Amino acid sequence: MSQSDDFKSLEWPFKDPKFIFFTDFDGTITLQDSNDYMTDTIGFGKEIREGLNRDILDGKITFRDAFRQMMDSVKKPFPECVEYLVKNIKLDPHFNEYYQWALKNQIPTVIVSSGMQPIIRAVLKNLVGDDADKLTIVCNEPEARPGKKFEEEGGWQIKYHDDSGFGHDKSLTLRPYANLPADKRPTLFYAGDGVSDLSAARETDLLFAKKGRDLIKYCAREEVPFTVFEDWSSILATVQDIVAGKKSVQQAADEGYKAYKEGGAGLNGAAK
Repeated sequence: MSQSDDFKSLEWPFKDPKFIFFTDFDGTITLQDSNDYMTDTIGFGKEIREGLNRDILDGKITFRDAFRQMMDSVKKPFPECVEYLVKNIKLDPHFNEYYQWALKNQIPTVIVSSGMQPIIRAVLKNLVGDDADKLTIVCNEPEARPGKKFEEEGGWQIKYHDDSGFGHDKSLTLRPYANLPADKRPTLFYAGDGVSDLSAARETDLLFAKKGRDLIKYCAREEVPFTVFEDWSSILATVQDIVAGKKSVQQAADEGYKAYKEGGAGLNGAAK
């Protein structure tokens, strides 16, 4: 297999896995979105942020431009932001149970995030421990503003992963695996909750979309198949059934759509 970064998860931490789980970080692995938390509490606030999120869903602004506005509103020195989030961001109570099971069953877990590497690493080290080093992370980075330092007030800004309208087009991480020949291609899972996950939604075999969140609105509107999750206990149960051959990916997706239609997605069966 290729040794390139495009196919890293076919080689590390397990060779030629049959399944790969890609996941968003903020609000998916964690209970709070670290970027939203910063914006709401030490940036320009929740009301402006939620207005920008609506504009993204309505196609009035790119995620890239809206997210930069959010991050630019946070003026604290970057090391203080990292410390602040490590103290306040909590892990989904069932993620570690999933993760330990995945490690035992040689299923790579790849975090694909619009967040920033130092924050994600610090939060995971605090919440997951040494096994966090076995997680691949593909994300944005912070950088110092011209003439300033990270340790200064207003001294940092986001450095995007790519030139897309998302700033980080998550589909580009999944697509090389999705396009592999059938005899080489693992089954791909993806879990997400928000507008930054829109680009990845069509690239996976089974999409787990968090109950009541913006990703479900998009999937329902665009007819992208998904299954609903509230926490990682339901993700673990579904993936265990698929890996054991008790349920197919299509069956899981059908169940998700049925739950949505019956109001089990937290949206009363409707999308804006």
